[in-house]
Amino acid sequence: MTFRILLISLLTLIATNTTYAEKDTSFKIFRELNSEVPPANIAVSQKGRIFMSTHLAYGPELKTVELLSDGSHRKYPDAEFFPPINGVLGAIVDKHDIFWFLDTIWGKDGMGRVIGWDINKNELHKIYYIARPIVNDAYILNDMAVDRDNDAIYISETAAETTSALLVLDLKTGLVRRVLSGSSATIPEDKDLVIDGEAVTMQGNKARVGVNPITIDVTNEWVYFAPMSSESLYRVKTADLNNVALTADELEKRVERYSDRPKGDGITIDADNNIYVSDLENNAIGVIDSNRKYRILHQDKSVLSWVEGFANAGGNKIIATANKLHRSPAFMNKKPTPNAFYIVEFDSLGEATKGR
Repeated sequence: MTFRILLISLLTLIATNTTYAEKDTSFKIFRELNSEVPPANIAVSQKGRIFMSTHLAYGPELKTVELLSDGSHRKYPDAEFFPPINGVLGAIVDKHDIFWFLDTIWGKDGMGRVIGWDINKNELHKIYYIARPIVNDAYILNDMAVDRDNDAIYISETAAETTSALLVLDLKTGLVRRVLSGSSATIPEDKDLVIDGEAVTMQGNKARVGVNPITIDVTNEWVYFAPMSSESLYRVKTADLNNVALTADELEKRVERYSDRPKGDGITIDADNNIYVSDLENNAIGVIDSNRKYRILHQDKSVLSWVEGFANAGGNKIIATANKLHRSPAFMNKKPTPNAFYIVEFDSLGEATKGR
């Protein structure tokens, strides 16, 4: 009798653990893409329209697109810009249905642009220009968090190894400030990024990439960010980022090392302050819970190869892009160049509030 009870208990435990494991490792392939539209970042509107930037590392003709419900895509916005859009990474649709995207233009007259497009009126909302001395030769407008409560956009500016910074854009005045430049919270750690057993290089040099992932909590109180080549996650209050009276040293002292994290690219946050991150070395998506502990949620070597961008899709759904960037011409330049990319969907632990 005792053995029988023990056996039943053991079988129940195994069944319970198996059910949990299947749930924990499940995710859905939402869309498969090819080299015409290699995905970078992704954005979801209040009514569920989906927009995406394509990754400039693959040299696509279309820079930003709308993904349609029938599985196709279209150029969006379908408008001409001067100078033409060059390379877009960061993309978000805010709570007012403005599609914001970051355009990085290199060259002797290098200039960045923050472009806002009204998706309901299908017309230009605003363009903000970012030029020297706010940026220099080594710069890229990488990702952003939009804070319409404080009329600000916070941008990760992935510059040279020692000069990466955050940019704070005042949406009312157009003023752009460069903050935390060269801070330990924005520059890369001297650690190799190892994927599938091989150290990732960028045009022959070991990858050392500064501040990249950035997001904002649903109350617009805290901005979370990290260098891509880092095992730390940092945060700072929006009130401090927007306080022009703070000196550089005073602002840096108000930055908090929030938690450990894997080296990664994209990031987002839900209403319960669970923070979802890409885990590049493990071909995975992970979460830093509200207790500041990290664990892997989903792992797949073939599908979750270099998860780049996240978008909260409302309810308990998050979508994310995976683009094998380490095999692109800009990185390892492996042959053949990848031609199969994914957008995946998975369940969030808390409400996946849109606008991030």
